[in-house]
Amino acid sequence: MLDFANMIMGPEFLITILAAICSLATILTFAMPLLERDRVTQRMRVMAVERDKLRSARLAEMAIAERTGGSRLRQAPKGYVQQIVDALDLKSKLDSEELRNQLKSAGFRGEGPVMTFMAFRVIMPPAAFLVTLFYIFLVIDLEYPPIIKVLMALGVGFLGFYMPNVFIQNIAGKRKLSIEQAFPDSLDMLLICVQSGMSVEAAFGKVAREITVQSVELAEELSLTTAELSYLPDRRMAYENLAKRTGLEGVKSVCTALVQAERYGTPVGQALRVMAKENRDIRMSKAEQKAAALPPKLTVPMIVFFLPVLFIAILSPAIIVTLGWN
Repeated sequence: MLDFANMIMGPEFLITILAAICSLATILTFAMPLLERDRVTQRMRVMAVERDKLRSARLAEMAIAERTGGSRLRQAPKGYVQQIVDALDLKSKLDSEELRNQLKSAGFRGEGPVMTFMAFRVIMPPAAFLVTLFYIFLVIDLEYPPIIKVLMALGVGFLGFYMPNVFIQNIAGKRKLSIEQAFPDSLDMLLICVQSGMSVEAAFGKVAREITVQSVELAEELSLTTAELSYLPDRRMAYENLAKRTGLEGVKSVCTALVQAERYGTPVGQALRVMAKENRDIRMSKAEQKAAALPPKLTVPMIVFFLPVLFIAILSPAIIVTLGWN
């Protein structure tokens, strides 16, 4: 273990890691503009497909109920992913409502992403183990016994089991941040639309189109809510689904207010006005908290980077004069 720690802290290993990071950053800098796509058009196309699926599913459900009274039929995705899931019986072991909600929070809906996630939970450990073995034995020359190298690869393979979870959590976190930043503005626009005489469905659709420039993720959620308001038998379900997909307290409170307005017949505009003010205050308080936390965060960088340079600039002339340097 001491040799392993010395190897990690050694200059050769650190230089290799830094060179790899710099090379990857250079490749990404030149490749990302070429790979960038029109996210707005893509998201709106996805929402159009999702709206058509809801319409078709609702019509199929009604037709089946009229004929047989049975439940709605669903088609499972086919291919290698489905074969892996069926062969290992992963659906009964890993599938859960919490997993589906987590994928929905990250923007992945349907059976396909669920199957892909479960398959990658099984594929990633051996893949990470084999890649690590290849890197340790063939790419870099570590002066360790083979058993130590295999144990290192096993550790990386164990971490590979959690890589899909980390990936989904990162995407869900970025998505929540984008929705949280744009939600107060969308509430203001929704309030204006409702007060102008629009219905709730039309207001949601209008805000979804307008908020696309600021947050594609929020526009996607509002578009899906518009479709659910049109095709679900109970409007309350559409509001609850919006709250579950986003997982934000501000969105949950607004959805609760809309459900209560629908249930008790209170004016929707009044509820939206109160919630819009609360969400603006919440966003302002979070901005103030970040501003208040800035001075402590700047203390260490100032001590490490600014003060040494300042001392050098102040003391250098005195040192030169004292030592009699020309």
